[in-house]
Amino acid sequence: MAKKVLVSGGAGFIGSHIVDRLVRRNDMETLVIVDNFWTGLRENLAHVTDPRVHLVQADVETFATAEKFDEIIHLASPASPPWYMREPARTIKANLVGALNLVEMLNPGGRISFASTSEVYGDPLISPQPESYRGQVDCTGPRSSYDESKRCTESLLFELHRTAGIDIRIVRLFNVYGTRTRPDDGRAVSNFLSQALTTGELTIYGDGLQSRSWGYVDDIVSALERYFWLDNVDYCGPLNVGNDREIPVIDVARHIVSLVPGARLKLCPPIPQDPTNRRPDLTLCRKVLPGWEANITYEEGVRRTLEWFREAVVLKGAQTDAPSPVRLES
Repeated sequence: MAKKVLVSGGAGFIGSHIVDRLVRRNDMETLVIVDNFWTGLRENLAHVTDPRVHLVQADVETFATAEKFDEIIHLASPASPPWYMREPARTIKANLVGALNLVEMLNPGGRISFASTSEVYGDPLISPQPESYRGQVDCTGPRSSYDESKRCTESLLFELHRTAGIDIRIVRLFNVYGTRTRPDDGRAVSNFLSQALTTGELTIYGDGLQSRSWGYVDDIVSALERYFWLDNVDYCGPLNVGNDREIPVIDVARHIVSLVPGARLKLCPPIPQDPTNRRPDLTLCRKVLPGWEANITYEEGVRRTLEWFREAVVLKGAQTDAPSPVRLES
């Protein structure tokens, strides 16, 4: 049976890559993309010409339609601290109220998939972090609008699964980077690349020894594709997805400096409550998605992303208002 699919945040960094995988499907009748272009960009979808795709500009928490969907993928949320810390109430609405709105649009037996985050582990006391780890999140801290709205949306969906039998898939993503990231995104890799190509000064907060597990977008989206719809997976989550190679932030910055002549490091005061480490325990992921690995090294991923940023930042001037050929509805 042909499926009706909705993706919230489909013009975003990860969302647009998800759209690319969805349009390969032969069992899909309609794909509705809901995005308010808060952090998503029309140009991320400029290459999409599939007539099954319909783009609706709207906030996910207020989007309304009489149509029902067989699959909903909820990605609508900023993931960069500078963005969600500026508008915490809007961030909470996008995640939690968005999910409350979207579940009402499911067909009976339909599935909703949600992109949660490793930020639910807070500043972890154990490494690597398994899904069973309950975390060290400060619910009153400056990052809490993102951390806690992701945690609460997980709680909502798991309770709906338990009490109403709704089919869910919950994934916890670890530090994804790659092509189609906004030049002004503010997260480490995109920040370093934009700075290297413009001012030449890469800002390191604190000593730079805080570590992350950098997952290139192609690898991560391959896992999401398999988990959300491609594989016959009988596991609702949560599921860690990321690269379990842990690398200090300053090492990534030094690597980028080595690729861009004239680039240099600048040490800045630390960011409040910046987690000291982040590394996924992928034991469960490898069981649920046998054969999947984050194979693209950060050295190769950074090189690919740098090539894309050279075009986006330097050649295109980081234009963010390019029209999209997919039909825009409101």
